[in-house]
Amino acid sequence: MTFRTSSLSEDRAPAGDAIVGSEFAFSSQDFERIRTLLRQHTGISLSEAKRSMVYSRLARRLRATGKPSFSAYLEDLRVGAPEWESFVNALTTNLTYFYRESHHFQILADYLRRRAPAPGGQPLNIWCAAASTGEEAWTLAITAAEAFGTLAPPVRIVATDLDTHVLGTARQGLYRQDQLAKVPQALVRRYFCEEKNDLHGVRPELRALVSFRQLNLLDAVWPVRGPLDAVFCRNVLIYFDRTTQLRVVERMAGLMAPGSLLFVGHSENFSQGQQKFALQGRTVYMRSSL
Repeated sequence: MTFRTSSLSEDRAPAGDAIVGSEFAFSSQDFERIRTLLRQHTGISLSEAKRSMVYSRLARRLRATGKPSFSAYLEDLRVGAPEWESFVNALTTNLTYFYRESHHFQILADYLRRRAPAPGGQPLNIWCAAASTGEEAWTLAITAAEAFGTLAPPVRIVATDLDTHVLGTARQGLYRQDQLAKVPQALVRRYFCEEKNDLHGVRPELRALVSFRQLNLLDAVWPVRGPLDAVFCRNVLIYFDRTTQLRVVERMAGLMAPGSLLFVGHSENFSQGQQKFALQGRTVYMRSSL
């Protein structure tokens, strides 16, 4: 599918319509087209305040593809083509770090111990739904290992993200010392191996607990299977409009076992508009039996 821009040249924007000092003309029509494409195919809603960010990130793609203007770039943009992936990756926000919103991991550790399967039973399943560069997924693995006192806890973690580039980084599991600043040094020594060039690699035993997959939360089919015992979907739903948020949460609920936990970001609230979760604490919800 090809997305067509207007037949009128969008490079002829009014003087006040362009970003001052910009290399490429960037009209309001260009910005609205980008917002529409991203919202339709990823659910992400960009505010007007993101205009400069959008220009900065996509100007790199214009240079890389040799396009002379945003309208020319958008003219050839196709869902499923390599540039579509680069387009989405460029506009995805991937701020993350180890032990972000640290109270969640203590809650998870206590919860995992309470739901510990019997010897030989099915492992507990956790979905990290916005894995980014992997810090959250590996924090989950460390938390499980600490909760059960073993490098082979009865836990499986599936970690997904829309951005294929950051998933590549996550799979590598290599981090600089400054990226591990929030990880206690005892845990760094226990769960990471020193690599060359000041890098620390996640231990093989932890790598065996986590599988990484690309996933768009608006896709008709998700490569995630239930029943899930915990879902971390933090600081991603905030980029969706309210209707999309509730629709995604409803789908997640269908994969979650009764009594399982949903962890969301500090700015995300689902106490209204749905009945399948009950607030358990700060940004932690329990799946009801309904």
